[in-house]
Amino acid sequence: MRKTWKSVSRWIARRMPKGLYTRTLIIIIAPMVLLQSVIAYVFMERHWQMVTERLSKTVVHDIAAIIDLIETYPQDEHYNNITRIAQQRMGLNISILPPDQLSVPPPGPKPFFAILDYFLSEEINKQINKPFWIDTVGDSDLVEIRIRLDDKVLRVFAPRSQTYASNTGIFLSWMIGTALVLLIIAIFFLRTQIRPIQQLAEAAESFGKGRPLPKGFEPRGADEVRRAGTAFLRMRQRIERQIEQRTTMLSGVSHDLRTILTRFKLQLALSGKNADNTALEQDIADMQNMLEDYLAFARGEGSEKVGRFDLGPVMAKLAEEAQLRKRGFHYTIKGKPVVQVRAQAFSRLVFNLVSNAFRYAGNVDVHIKHSRTTLLITIDDDGAGIAKNMREEVFKPFFRLDAARNQDASGTGLDDSPLGGLRAIIEIPA
Repeated sequence: MRKTWKSVSRWIARRMPKGLYTRTLIIIIAPMVLLQSVIAYVFMERHWQMVTERLSKTVVHDIAAIIDLIETYPQDEHYNNITRIAQQRMGLNISILPPDQLSVPPPGPKPFFAILDYFLSEEINKQINKPFWIDTVGDSDLVEIRIRLDDKVLRVFAPRSQTYASNTGIFLSWMIGTALVLLIIAIFFLRTQIRPIQQLAEAAESFGKGRPLPKGFEPRGADEVRRAGTAFLRMRQRIERQIEQRTTMLSGVSHDLRTILTRFKLQLALSGKNADNTALEQDIADMQNMLEDYLAFARGEGSEKVGRFDLGPVMAKLAEEAQLRKRGFHYTIKGKPVVQVRAQAFSRLVFNLVSNAFRYAGNVDVHIKHSRTTLLITIDDDGAGIAKNMREEVFKPFFRLDAARNQDASGTGLDDSPLGGLRAIIEIPA
């Protein structure tokens, strides 16, 4: 039983709506529907049935009295007076038919809830106990009742309102109408309360993707939502200030080191052409490359805005580079080639990965898949790759696989590739 209950719970959870607006709407609608259903059931079971039963009993009681008058005064000259009394005092239209007219014509099909037929039949059996025929489903506002007497058939037309609780439709109309009005009011106020939460979620998602805040965003709504929005804005300001401070510090250090490098170059130029400065020149070149990486990182972190970037020209340019390097290169793009990224930083990322693949491998495959939510770029080559215990380290900024930081002697890679070398995967939200 516990496993069955868990399975049913998981099945219900998978099919329940995931949005806050829809779930809150269900929380409002479900009790309202339950309450209206209980009220309708109680009304149908108690009020409707009770009133219909009493009305049917009264009508059958009047018909029984008419039958007693007919049997007490069987002479034809009394039928007019009995008909007049039934019409004026009881609201019933009666007539005498031949004995073969009991069930002609046949009654129409009964509805599913034939409550009037049930109570009329019960009361006729109790009070009169004679063969009868009733028709309650006609198009008119009358109910036809035929009862067999000794040598005749009594036909009675009774107003439907005298036998049936006819205010049910009015009650249900008011009940459904008020429920719809309350539901519309609830939806209006609910949308007003949910919209600030949705805007806060959009702002957080935009910030996570490095994009500016949605236009016109500000904390609004209920007090708790306002506090959450204000806290988000303060957190965003602190993070941006921290990034700006780190970028400024990194840029300052890089510029200071560049000044020292300039002095090194000047000293090398003054030392003469005959001096063996190969090792020093190599160190300076490595330091220069490292500083360029620092400055590029600082520029990308601190100032570049998110914009449109077309992957098609980038792949075409890489194809030209592959021809110059005499490397095999193949790429595919599934989905739109235009994405929203920091163009310079993203272009540098793609060029660095593919250029490294050209450097250490003979064949490179690039597969790009741009869906509604994700941009996925997979770069495969047939190079040497890297050891598994070093794959986490390469994600650190400015990490070099070799201790000497000599790029000419190092290899790069992130994963095992189907081509036999490395596989680099770039996955970012679209």
